[in-house]
Amino acid sequence: MSSIKQYLSISLCAGLIGLSSLTQANPVACFNTNMRNFCLELFERQAPKTVANFIRYIDSSAYTNGIFHRSVPDFIIQGGGFKIVTSSGKSTLTTVSTFDPVVNEFKTSNTRGTVAMAKLGNDPDSATSQWFVNLADNSTNLDQQNGGFTVFGRVLYNGMTVMDAIEKLPVNNLGGSLTAAPTINFNGTELLISNLVQISSVSVENVAGIFNDNVLSFAVETGSNTYFDVRLLLVSVDPNIVFELDPASIVPLQEKPAHPAVYSAQDGTLTIPSVMTGNATVVNNVLMTLTNADSFRFTVSSMTQP
Repeated sequence: MSSIKQYLSISLCAGLIGLSSLTQANPVACFNTNMRNFCLELFERQAPKTVANFIRYIDSSAYTNGIFHRSVPDFIIQGGGFKIVTSSGKSTLTTVSTFDPVVNEFKTSNTRGTVAMAKLGNDPDSATSQWFVNLADNSTNLDQQNGGFTVFGRVLYNGMTVMDAIEKLPVNNLGGSLTAAPTINFNGTELLISNLVQISSVSVENVAGIFNDNVLSFAVETGSNTYFDVRLLLVSVDPNIVFELDPASIVPLQEKPAHPAVYSAQDGTLTIPSVMTGNATVVNNVLMTLTNADSFRFTVSSMTQP
């Protein structure tokens, strides 16, 4: 039985690598809002400085009690610029304190469901705290101007239903920078904090794998400190959960990832420390066995449920 390491090497030599970099497992940021919850996969290897900047704002609580302050139907939903501050029992809206701008890292196209940094016009390296979700394929516009808008993540699971719901909310000019703010049950006269689309909390999960749209993406060690990004496609759930390796997804990694899976050619087992399977849902210690060497199918043997 050929080892997966040998297979990977053969595939690389044959030039079978090079699928979309969106298949990599990355940190996941999960947002709790008054319009339901959603999670973002953060493309740490494609846009490392942008992701580090984004996580820095999360860690500083800049996005906690934040709002989505801009909604443009069929275009974008934007946040990261304003937050609610409560003092002496009174809540007010204030701007988010920003860090130094981050360098532009445009690589990935601004398609529907991707997340990108907002920035000043005619200044590619001006992004700070504000970010947006693409509601449509904006690649012909946003990929071409201002150095390209840096995509640093994508919306996971059913998160786009949340964005679509925000998109359908009435948009109001609340003055100042809030010229296109989505609002909830606003009477048009007296704005209440409860009328705003609010983010109550944000958390970051550092998982080894992400299961989304029947695809399991992760980085794996195949021995001798050799690492690859791969993805497995779900092919069966009954009577067993079975995945099949997608050869076109194999991408070599130059550095050791933070939370790699491990493949053992000796016994044909694949161990993934943790996999996010839904909004804030993580299963641990996923063990798979190579059950078909010809098609590289793996059958799930065990996992630890949350």
